[in-house]
Amino acid sequence: MIDFLGLCVQNLIKCIKYIFARQVRFSAIVSQAAAISYDSLSISLIIAFIAAAVIAIQVSKQFLMSGADTYIGGTIAIVMIREIAPGFVALAIGARAGTAISAEIANMQVTSQVDAIKTLKVDPVGYYFTPRILGSVVTVPMVVLIAEVVGVLGGMLVSNATIDLHPARYMNSVWLWLSTRDIYISLLKGAIFGGLIALVCATQGYQTKGGAKEVGNSTTQAAILSTVYLLMADFIINLIFYIAK
Repeated sequence: MIDFLGLCVQNLIKCIKYIFARQVRFSAIVSQAAAISYDSLSISLIIAFIAAAVIAIQVSKQFLMSGADTYIGGTIAIVMIREIAPGFVALAIGARAGTAISAEIANMQVTSQVDAIKTLKVDPVGYYFTPRILGSVVTVPMVVLIAEVVGVLGGMLVSNATIDLHPARYMNSVWLWLSTRDIYISLLKGAIFGGLIALVCATQGYQTKGGAKEVGNSTTQAAILSTVYLLMADFIINLIFYIAK
């Protein structure tokens, strides 16, 4: 994993150079952004809603029994915005779009399309990686923000249905507990997770050699590696902003 991390850093540096050389096509970024985030929006929102609903079911009755039902909204909002929404959205996008990135680039590698790009004196890392990374960095935070809204509203609906908690009391708790700092950090997480998914999965696909079997193996490995690196990045970000503040 250390060697692979080094490859990811090298590819990221190449992409940064490619960006400053102004060789990135805007249309390619838009196309990749749509394929990565827009096409993953529905599954991400479903996961966010279900996660918030489960949390509401788990905590509502206990909070009501202890007389702390006014804290339900704030609890769900903090959990959703700080951790659940950015984490679950990133995992959903990694499972759907990340594996597709890896499979696409792996197929290009084994069918010699990458070699053809090299003969045109075009850097394949910059050409293939940069639009995907930029598209992810820009649009994954948008999906995270929408998922946070859906999650908070989902928790409100479930709390009202299970313990008849009035929406006004629920939302009042949300506004009291929530801070703009939490939202900013969640958006930062979304940007980092999005870029990490694209970088890791593209790097894994780019390292593929062989035939169709290796493409499948590479796709599976990309899903595993992206999940591991996402969790590691999540831990580091939480350590920096919430523990070491």
